[in-house]
Amino acid sequence: MLFTQCTTKPAQNTAPVAQTTAQPAQKTYTYESVPGDSLKARIYTLDNGLKVYLTQYKDAPRIQTYIAVRAGSKNDPSTATGLAHYLEHMVFKGTSKLGTQNWTAEKAELDKIEGLYENYRKQTDPVVRKKIYHQIDSISGVAAQHAVPNEYDKIMGSLGAKGTNAYTSVEQTVYVDDIPSNQIEKWAVVQAERFREVVPRLFHTELEAVYEEKNRGLDNDFRKEYETMNAALYQKHQYGTQTTIGTIEHLKNPSITEIKKYFDKYYVPNNVAICMSGDFDPDQTIRTIDKYFGSWQKKDVPAFEVAMEDPITEPIKKNVYGPDAENVMIGFRFPGVTDKDALTLKMIDRILTNDQAGLFDLNLNQKQAVLNAASFTDINNDYSSHLLYATPRQGQTLDQAKKLMLDQIELIKKGKFEDWLIPAIVNNEKIAKMKAYESNSSRADAFVTAFIARMDWKDYVAQDEQFAKITKADVVAAANKYYGNNYVAVYKHNGKDPNIQKVDKPAITPVPANRTAQSEFAKNVMTTPSPELQPVFVDYKKDIQQLNLKNNIPVLYTQNKENGLFELYYVLDFGTNNDPKLGLAVNYLKYLGTDKLSAEELQKEFYKLGCSFDVFSSQDQVYVSLRGLNDNFEKGLNLFETFLANAKPDKKALKDLVDGILKEREDAKLSKQIILSQALVNYAKHGPKNPFTNILSEKELKKVKPEELVALVKSIPTYEHRVMYYGPQAPSKLVSTLNESHNTPATLAAVPAEKAFKELDIKTPKVLWVDYNMVQAEIIFLTKGQNYNKDLVPTVSLYNEYFGGNMGSIVFQELRESKALAYSVNSRYNNAAKKDRANYIMSYIGTQSDKLPEAMAGMENLLAEMPVAEGNLAAAKSSIRNSIATERITKSGILFNYERARKLGIDYDLRRDIFQSVNAMTMDDVKKFQAANVKGQPKLILVIGSKDRLNFKELAKYGKVEELKLKDIFGY
Repeated sequence: MLFTQCTTKPAQNTAPVAQTTAQPAQKTYTYESVPGDSLKARIYTLDNGLKVYLTQYKDAPRIQTYIAVRAGSKNDPSTATGLAHYLEHMVFKGTSKLGTQNWTAEKAELDKIEGLYENYRKQTDPVVRKKIYHQIDSISGVAAQHAVPNEYDKIMGSLGAKGTNAYTSVEQTVYVDDIPSNQIEKWAVVQAERFREVVPRLFHTELEAVYEEKNRGLDNDFRKEYETMNAALYQKHQYGTQTTIGTIEHLKNPSITEIKKYFDKYYVPNNVAICMSGDFDPDQTIRTIDKYFGSWQKKDVPAFEVAMEDPITEPIKKNVYGPDAENVMIGFRFPGVTDKDALTLKMIDRILTNDQAGLFDLNLNQKQAVLNAASFTDINNDYSSHLLYATPRQGQTLDQAKKLMLDQIELIKKGKFEDWLIPAIVNNEKIAKMKAYESNSSRADAFVTAFIARMDWKDYVAQDEQFAKITKADVVAAANKYYGNNYVAVYKHNGKDPNIQKVDKPAITPVPANRTAQSEFAKNVMTTPSPELQPVFVDYKKDIQQLNLKNNIPVLYTQNKENGLFELYYVLDFGTNNDPKLGLAVNYLKYLGTDKLSAEELQKEFYKLGCSFDVFSSQDQVYVSLRGLNDNFEKGLNLFETFLANAKPDKKALKDLVDGILKEREDAKLSKQIILSQALVNYAKHGPKNPFTNILSEKELKKVKPEELVALVKSIPTYEHRVMYYGPQAPSKLVSTLNESHNTPATLAAVPAEKAFKELDIKTPKVLWVDYNMVQAEIIFLTKGQNYNKDLVPTVSLYNEYFGGNMGSIVFQELRESKALAYSVNSRYNNAAKKDRANYIMSYIGTQSDKLPEAMAGMENLLAEMPVAEGNLAAAKSSIRNSIATERITKSGILFNYERARKLGIDYDLRRDIFQSVNAMTMDDVKKFQAANVKGQPKLILVIGSKDRLNFKELAKYGKVEELKLKDIFGY
């Protein structure tokens, strides 16, 4: 593979130059590129060592940016775990210029706080510690008078940024923003400033947010299982000896001094990469980045010393307990990402699981030998892990599920998998990458992966070629080398955790939100004009071609001019609300074959073609879909249609499916997410008879005949439906192919009537709660609004952006930033998805149980008396307009946008109304909307938490308290 170096040419100035003096030559920039690279990436290295990865993708005038730091939790001092993650939070707090009103005054107080924390972490006497913390709390209040909370988020929101966030893992900390293309200069100004220094302002309230994050992790059974796995696999290396979030002991004893040292050590340009994908001029972009980042001083970064693990010579077994359903996880240790066997590990993983034709897919999932099985890789620099995961069926032990997974490994070790599988995997990986690279985030993330792995881009690109050269012999050799009795098995049991812990709430005085304050830095950025970008709205008449098949079946057509992939959908306005058996029939289909092909053979054939099919049913629609490689469109379509027309009943498959559904239903009652967000919310909206409980009973399930379900599936194309297509096929060719292959009767039947579920009026406040063994409590405030009204949508959009939509919103500032009452908090006025349906206001809080009274009071007060902050409103308006101006609905998104509009009775892109209206709106408009639709409206409060931790006296302040049993909300 060739590796080239190119030079960015100086910009050519063709305008007349007034000066007569000689002008200095513009700096030139050398970049690296790789011939044949599908991203056509340019990799620059500035004089200070900063890496800049650029790839153009002009799907929309937006850019995905990642700023990646080669430092994660493995770099945390063993005496201060969680430090990298702390720092990630602090980088959002600003600098001596950003996020402050009076830096001199603020710094004096922050220095005192730092000294107090250093003293605090050395003390062991609870009385002394409490006294010091009281001082910290008091001085923090003084320091906060000078701060501007969430100023970074406000700036980025005003620029039209989306997805503003960050993440920390073992190897890296990565800062994320998706920005409009006309905001590169401002983005560079802001990012260069925030990476210039770290200022730990509002530290003790943000620390409380980290405590909440830790407590959420303690309530997350999968996280406990994963951390237990790593601790057993890596008994010497930091991958297992410490966690990203840190220990409770270290969380309680933070060191601002250590955080600053970490920042100074690792946040240096020669340890950082800027990764960008989107619509920009790379020559101008690199100049802009150098202009603002070029003066950043490089430093030597200490080499990481890898702790070498001892071999695992016999299985290590661990047990984890928690309220979620039982499962088992097996882990094997592998070398790191740059080892020659890393790609072979990826191949082995795909042989096990590729969602269609892997050994787990066919032997375990399709044959219903377990309830669910999957595998995934955890690839890191020093070591990697291969993790296998299974949920057992009813009556099946965890050891039995474990053995079934290990049996598949044995098949690989013996070479007992078909020869065509590896080439098919290579082909499908190419298709997956082609699809992934339709996304700026995936393209830029490839740069992050290469940079963190210290992998030259030419070597990263060469991986595709190397992957394609892996042979069956290579796989068998690697499987025998790495898989034996050298594994860890973690058994996740349903039961009370005997080691349950939580981070207790310290006494914190709320700090001022200072909503009207603004730093000079922010003012300069936000008032500097940027080049205007004009929105492009979807024109359904121009962007969608309306075609017709035989029997007047409409086809919505949009051509793919980018690559060789297609998507085909048959869409019916007919779902489980029309027939509860439909969901069962759709699930049954994946376990069936035809009179000529078994279910297993059918999946293999689709996989060989680089195609996949799915049948999905919701409450009111069915989507029958086929997607894949256009070269095999006709073959895939014929196989697909033959299968739908000739699906063969399988009695055993139905019995196993029903047994599995019954086990899944019991497992669902162990999931707090399903309990709160689905079962309880539907109960609150409709009562006990609702779309969520509209399912076949156990008795009805067991009575259903295989032939009945197959007949129902075969009937799908006989009902009125429409076709949606996005792909390279010419319209005439598509119509011809579909007319020949799509099996329909001469006359299509009308879809059966939909069962209506009345939306209940909320007349009196009430608290509905469900007991669940957890450290935290989660609450939803639910208010029924008026029916969908498109004329309200612009005002709703502004209200949501201003009040509760993001990290710069009123709700986030007040309940997390100012009062540290929750890690996760939001509030939204949700528009209905269909006309003649009600809108709902949903406000969510996830918090420690002992903070519940304060958190609920805080949300209640905000919903009743919305704070007024003109600066926040201006930023919200700017954010909405910039986002719409730079958003482009493309590809199959055009078709689905049309479908959403159709459900609402709208025949145009509604974003046009929002864009044209929002600029003229005032705070009075938002206040009037809030007063009419939110303030004083009766609400239901939905709570999930442990009865031993909930404060029922406080809950009673919000209405009659009613406990609901799981049978009440699940219907079984």
